[in-house]
Amino acid sequence: MSAVGEDLRLLAGDVLGPDYILNPSPAGAMWTCGLPNGTGRGEDPPLCQHFHLVLSVCSLLYLVVGVPVGLGYNALLVLVNLQDQSSMTMPDVYFVNMAVAGLALSALAPAQLLGPSASGWVLWGFGSELHVTLLVLFNVCSLVSMYSTALLSLDYYIERALPRTYMASVYNTRHVCGFVWGGALLTSFSSLLFYVCSHVAARVVECAQMRHTQAADAIVVVVGYLVPGLAVLHALVLISRVRKEDTPLDRDSGRLDPSVHRLLVATVCTQFGLWTPHYLTLLGHTALALRGKPVDGQQLGVLLFAKDVSRFLAFSSSSVTPLLYRCIDRSFPGKLRRLIKKVRCGRQSCPTDQAGLQQVLA
Repeated sequence: MSAVGEDLRLLAGDVLGPDYILNPSPAGAMWTCGLPNGTGRGEDPPLCQHFHLVLSVCSLLYLVVGVPVGLGYNALLVLVNLQDQSSMTMPDVYFVNMAVAGLALSALAPAQLLGPSASGWVLWGFGSELHVTLLVLFNVCSLVSMYSTALLSLDYYIERALPRTYMASVYNTRHVCGFVWGGALLTSFSSLLFYVCSHVAARVVECAQMRHTQAADAIVVVVGYLVPGLAVLHALVLISRVRKEDTPLDRDSGRLDPSVHRLLVATVCTQFGLWTPHYLTLLGHTALALRGKPVDGQQLGVLLFAKDVSRFLAFSSSSVTPLLYRCIDRSFPGKLRRLIKKVRCGRQSCPTDQAGLQQVLA
């Protein structure tokens, strides 16, 4: 088997396991829901052809429009907050954290959507080592996004219930975000471990039972989706109870802006709505592998197509989340004006912006 064929076999292991080979689809088709081994080419049902045609168009539009928007607005979100850190609030820290993950996702999108890990149109090829590196980075960004959303929900409840305890302060939130990145790297290390064992299992006895990727997928589903999902659900229930109670603390001038609640709900719905298909695909892959029975080509084709759709939705979250922050957060326009004014002034001292100062102190 050629080197390219071996690389494709390794890439197919992410979805189909090591017993299947992933071959490119016919020219001109980015996605396919046909058989993954190349048999039955050109025999896709008309409905399937319409589906992967629509997905191909949407993916190209995302690469042309969504990726630049994601890179621009995520970078802008980070800059407007870091240039004036004294005005940052607890939600701002979490959104900066998600913006950094969004920048990484936007940078990974072209390689993932047009590389050999896609089930069809391949614009370039790369070795399996680069593929697993991209996979680990993708998992890290996924975990950071999900846990930042979950911790934002929990800290918002703490701030609503106990606004003057500083348990959800900006200082503490920054340290929490550091732990989030560290935990994401440790969790994603399982993907690297299973990949290494798939190559040295013949020489290392300890790796004999770690040759399949479904175990790593199961770990990612539990740690990256179920745990933050339960945390968000619990936080939303607590927040709904607090909002029903009218206490003197609701009139505290130090409380978060009411728009934060709308931003929180929109972010939770967006993140979990766009990432859920990805984790459901991983769960389906794990369930098929644990069943231990042969899977026909149609089921494998559906699973491949579902993986392509879920990957597209997951990457699109990197563009949608900063747009939500831009549209809902009331302090963003003032921060952006101060950033532009600071850039124009350069090294010279700028006059004090009284309107912006009042907005920060409000």
